[in-house]
Amino acid sequence: MPIDCVVIEDEPLALERTCGFIQRVPELRLLARFSQAADAIRYLEHTKPQLLLLDIHLGSVSGIRLLETIRTDAAVIFTTAYPDYALKGYDLQITDYLLKPFTFERFVQAIEKVKALISLQARAAERPFFFVRSANAQEKIYFDELLFIEGMRDYRRIHTLHKKVMTLQTFTQFEKELPAALVCRVHKSFMVALDKITMVRADSIEVQGITIPVSATYREQLLQQLKG
Repeated sequence: MPIDCVVIEDEPLALERTCGFIQRVPELRLLARFSQAADAIRYLEHTKPQLLLLDIHLGSVSGIRLLETIRTDAAVIFTTAYPDYALKGYDLQITDYLLKPFTFERFVQAIEKVKALISLQARAAERPFFFVRSANAQEKIYFDELLFIEGMRDYRRIHTLHKKVMTLQTFTQFEKELPAALVCRVHKSFMVALDKITMVRADSIEVQGITIPVSATYREQLLQQLKG
């Protein structure tokens, strides 16, 4: 699918040049072009492009100020004749910084960075996750990072690849909320992520080098889910 772009540039020749570059890249689609920051801000209140090509000097409102004012998830490429603003641009987590006059080849390099960023964001959005109540907050847990859930009296401790989270949620709640194809109860005190099991024994399994007991009550269910 094409990447929707908006160009904000107050120099007529630079505006035409940037729009012309966009038309030469099949993956890009120009939604709108603006020479006035105020017009762009009004437009961006109800339209969500994936890419902003933004000049830093826009008369009374700088591109930096515009970016600090609006709410946008778009990738941003700064375009300017002044190299002094590069550090500030990276503070704002822009995708690239094009110093005028930039070539078409340099423009394409910037677009490749945008494409890589959008692809990464898309993959992250596709990762399934669930939330658990922890203290006074809801904490996100990605399924592909989950190792196992351990019962500790009134608490459950969730072990992941990167952290451990304590919660009062019960195993019964987890069994209702988490898909059986991904997670299985193996003991009164343990649930495990099926894809993290590295070894199955008569009365235990191994997850990331950790031995977890398997009770007779849950053994057949575990074997059936592993077959499935």
